[in-house]
Amino acid sequence: MIEQHLPAGTAVVRAMPNTAASVGRGVTALAGGTHASEEQLSLVRELFSAAGAVLEVPEELLDAVTAVSGSGPAYFFLMAEALARAAEHLGLDAQQARLLARHTLIGAGAQVDASPVSLEEQRRRVTSPNGTTHAGVTVLQDGELDSLILRAATAARDRSRQLGTATPTALSESSPPR
Repeated sequence: MIEQHLPAGTAVVRAMPNTAASVGRGVTALAGGTHASEEQLSLVRELFSAAGAVLEVPEELLDAVTAVSGSGPAYFFLMAEALARAAEHLGLDAQQARLLARHTLIGAGAQVDASPVSLEEQRRRVTSPNGTTHAGVTVLQDGELDSLILRAATAARDRSRQLGTATPTALSESSPPR
């Protein structure tokens, strides 16, 4: 659509960075348009690499990228909020709860980043059979966390598709975020 509104032959590269780019730890997905050369894509990759990881995907997958990495930080923030509320419910004060939730997620993210081991294996390594983590993970799995995350990502992807085809009037009539 962008190419249609520009002079014929204009190179377009769409980029979808996420909010962690603001601290140099983001991920940006790039999709080269019809006329974007490898040299132009390379330049855009280099520019966005200053803000974190760069992934090149076909245009038709940008809505999926938006659902996972564009919206994904909010999913983690929501998890941190829930952990902090749980900590308070279990007797910690608000400051302690926030510190525990925040640094637990920061530390887990750093472990994921530093380890070549799969996500599944990293989870297994912290989940002693019949231990405390096993008890908590079992509750999350019984609550079908995978299904819930898939439903959230699918809803975000579908909304991204809607927004991509919406008219400016339809966008202004959209409901505000919660």
